[in-house]
Amino acid sequence: MKTKSIGVIILALVLGLAGGYFIFGGSDAEAPGTDAHDHSEAEANQLWTCSMHPQILREEPGDCPICGMDLIPAETNASGLLANQFKLTENALALANIQTLVIGDQTEADAGSIRLSGKIATNAEEVAVQSSYFDGRLERLNMNYEGQQVRAGQQLATIYAPNLVAAQQELITAASLKSSQPALYNAVRKKLKLWKLSEAQINRIEESGKVQEYFPVFATVSGTVTEVMAAEGDYVKQGQPLLKLSNLNSVWAEFDAYENQLSLFKKGQKLNIQTNAYPGRSFEGVISFIDPILNTGTRTVTVRATLTNREDLFKPGMFVTAMVEGALGTGTEALAIPATAVMWTGERSLVYVKPNPTEPVFEMREVTLGPKQGDTYAILEGLAPGEEIVVNGTFTVDAAAQLNGKKSMMGGKDAAESEKPMEMNMSLPAKFETGLKAAIPAYLKLKDAFVASDAAKVSASAKTFRQQLQQVSAGDLGEMEKSHYSKLLQMLNALVDNTQLENQREHFVILNENLAALVNAASTFDQKLFLQRCPMANENKGAVWLSDSEQIKNPYYGDAMLGCGSVIETFGQ
Repeated sequence: MKTKSIGVIILALVLGLAGGYFIFGGSDAEAPGTDAHDHSEAEANQLWTCSMHPQILREEPGDCPICGMDLIPAETNASGLLANQFKLTENALALANIQTLVIGDQTEADAGSIRLSGKIATNAEEVAVQSSYFDGRLERLNMNYEGQQVRAGQQLATIYAPNLVAAQQELITAASLKSSQPALYNAVRKKLKLWKLSEAQINRIEESGKVQEYFPVFATVSGTVTEVMAAEGDYVKQGQPLLKLSNLNSVWAEFDAYENQLSLFKKGQKLNIQTNAYPGRSFEGVISFIDPILNTGTRTVTVRATLTNREDLFKPGMFVTAMVEGALGTGTEALAIPATAVMWTGERSLVYVKPNPTEPVFEMREVTLGPKQGDTYAILEGLAPGEEIVVNGTFTVDAAAQLNGKKSMMGGKDAAESEKPMEMNMSLPAKFETGLKAAIPAYLKLKDAFVASDAAKVSASAKTFRQQLQQVSAGDLGEMEKSHYSKLLQMLNALVDNTQLENQREHFVILNENLAALVNAASTFDQKLFLQRCPMANENKGAVWLSDSEQIKNPYYGDAMLGCGSVIETFGQ
């Protein structure tokens, strides 16, 4: 027993000495090395930024390449991220379908170009009206529907003409006296020629001595019937139009250019025109006319090009797009990003940037936008070629920023004062707001027409909604409010003119974005409105709409996915 106790004591002494060595001796030996290692690692991870341009990040101190100011140490948090950055998990990115795009990859052909949308129209210089040259009853109309082809000299109609019956009798009588009264004879023949009777017709009447009761009307030009302006059995007057013919060998391509884009266009600019009817093909054109009068309803002007159409490829009413070469110049001015990447907060435009291509880290960035080019915006300031931005799921990323306590467009009241989101600065004049509220019921009927997937009813409802909006007093609107109002009217024009449901729904997406912005700027609403959103609409980019019911009835899919969506905001009581 005594021997066992001595062994335990010796073992305890050995363990004690060993522990003291590791605690004290080891600490003295390793502490300096450890401190030096931590310090070098901190220096290696230090980034430098510009106080005026936080998008600039450098691994070494120096000058800002934009403004020339000295770079300062960038603040980082415990995870090594900058103060305005946050991180998402790979799983969250996949579930929210967040998509990014490296900007500045546009081809040289697109650099400096601007995109316009428009449609094909008949060339007014190639339109001829075929009229009746005498009074009478329209017994037969040979061309009685639109689209028929007509050749010059082809018979268009047959007319019973009482006045011509009397004139023929005069000719027969004067023919018997032409040797004694040649002046009278020639005057009667000239009278018949003024009614467009040919020499052969007049000679036949004279030789036969018989009065002709029915007279043909012949086409003076070749073309396509674009409008029938009379019907069989009608009594027509001299000079009354019967048909309108258009020579479609030449057509107009008419595009809408916004007021803030006018300085970018001039006659003679080349156009690269494309249409969905012929995918993969492009057609060259030149700007031949810029309308000197601004459309006050849509705040647009018409930019026109004349196209040769000998192959009959272009049909009036066909939608086309055009790239105007060199409209934006070259360089950074031509940098463009998808419209889905931009979030609006009052007068500011925001995007989310992914600074590290290998890490799911994001930060909010303010940008300055140039003219809109179809579905893209030109970037004048705030982004550089090669940067990666969020183009789908932007609002999901913004919500994540809010949850991480970072600056966000939708940040709540609990956020730190220095990180409060920028507030919407739009405001509506009282008269405009009153008119907008009065037009909402018409909008709701339009939305219901989309729910019912009734294209004809959509066009009719859009026309009613447009009429009500055009009566609204919009003269005192600010620049941004006026832009939303103009875009709203433009989309309604497209809905009225279009009868293809899928194309109507594409315009309805943009209509709702602009209407929601105006409704959000209103001070109060007497009725409760729900802003609802379907994340799958608009090719999985998401789309919103307004409803007076909390129940979801999706206007973008109708019966196919009637319940897809959720309420994201409520207006009114």
